[in-house]
Amino acid sequence: MAPIPGSGLAKGLAVTLRTMTKKTVTEQYPDTQPDLPPRTRGVIGLFEENCTVCMLCARECPDWCIYIDSHKETVPAATPGGRERSRNVLDRFAIDFSLCMYCGICIEVCPFDALFWSPEFEYAETDIRDLTHERDKLREWMWTVPAPPALDPGAEEPKEIAAARKTAEKLATTQPEPTDPTGSNPEPPTEPPAGPTAPEGDAS
Repeated sequence: MAPIPGSGLAKGLAVTLRTMTKKTVTEQYPDTQPDLPPRTRGVIGLFEENCTVCMLCARECPDWCIYIDSHKETVPAATPGGRERSRNVLDRFAIDFSLCMYCGICIEVCPFDALFWSPEFEYAETDIRDLTHERDKLREWMWTVPAPPALDPGAEEPKEIAAARKTAEKLATTQPEPTDPTGSNPEPPTEPPAGPTAPEGDAS
């Protein structure tokens, strides 16, 4: 059967009419901010207090877009006669987001929880050289990191908390009972008399 002339046009107009009667779903960005998923990979935030300059993130980065500079600082002994020690002090921590491919390897390998995913995505620049952000900017993004989701009620207890609780219970059971300062255990207190007694000779 030959198609009716103009049937395709009629079907197209029908789709247009159905769409025109539906509510629009267009988000009016930037006036309305999008509702992003909690695990959005926007930018990387730095919590520099946790950074020990171990360089794991820079070594594992497949794009070599993390730049870290540091210097050593001598820490005096904590106790008399102790030995001085040295520690690394962070001088620079920068990420070139024009090279970053958002793989998240740096966040996964960080052993001290100094790097986090932030849902922030509005960091476009007109010059590609301005996409290298220093630690001050990375620290600002750290405060946009969402809180971790609550644990499932049926999930197992984290191993760190379980180990700490077992250690506390073990210490509580092995703690010795308090003793008298003289070295002997105190005598158990005697029961007080039931009531006052009349002195001898006063009985009437």
